Amino acid sequence: MLTWGATRDEILHCYPGDELVPDADSGSTMATNLPAPPDRVWLWLVQMGGERGGWYSWDWLDNDGKASADRIVPGWQRLEQGQHLSRASVPGAQGPNWFTVEVLEPNRTLVLRSTYGMFSGVSFDPRIDPVPWAYIDGIWGFHLRETASGGTRLVVHSRSHSGPRPVALLFVLLLGEPLHFLMQTLQFRNLANRIAAEA
Repeated sequence: MLTWGATRDEILHCYPGDELVPDADSGSTMATNLPAPPDRVWLWLVQMGGERGGWYSWDWLDNDGKASADRIVPGWQRLEQGQHLSRASVPGAQGPNWFTVEVLEPNRTLVLRSTYGMFSGVSFDPRIDPVPWAYIDGIWGFHLRETASGGTRLVVHSRSHSGPRPVALLFVLLLGEPLHFLMQTLQFRNLANRIAAEA
């Protein structure tokens, strides 16, 4: 599941942002081909986020039930390193939930980082905030390369470290990995459909 669509070389490759989670104990590399060049695909990726274009997956689960954008919105095209992109609120959570833009190379690489309490869903900054007893620290990277046909090879690569390990292992195997597979493949399909509709 965690290498869906990816070639052996893509799976073994080191990607920008990997150094943010040097002691990863979980991860995935999944890939797809999209029918537009990287500069067009980038427009869809750069507007992701809550209160922005959404995440193009299960909106009821990852975008508070709001429909993800089905068009390019100029007002959502600005993105900066260090910017927070809100995620769906977790039921019962007593705080915010976000991704941080860590690597931003237009038309080529976008890496988001999320560090949060495993059961609270509340994000924290590990450099300044206390670390909860059960946590996940991970990156979600989007890597675009132009194909020979003028389309885009989109490789989505994730790495995470979580603890305590026995608890994290159960969480990742029973919930995290299956859910990631379903949501990532749905995002691929929804992006492909939106890009094709532009043509």
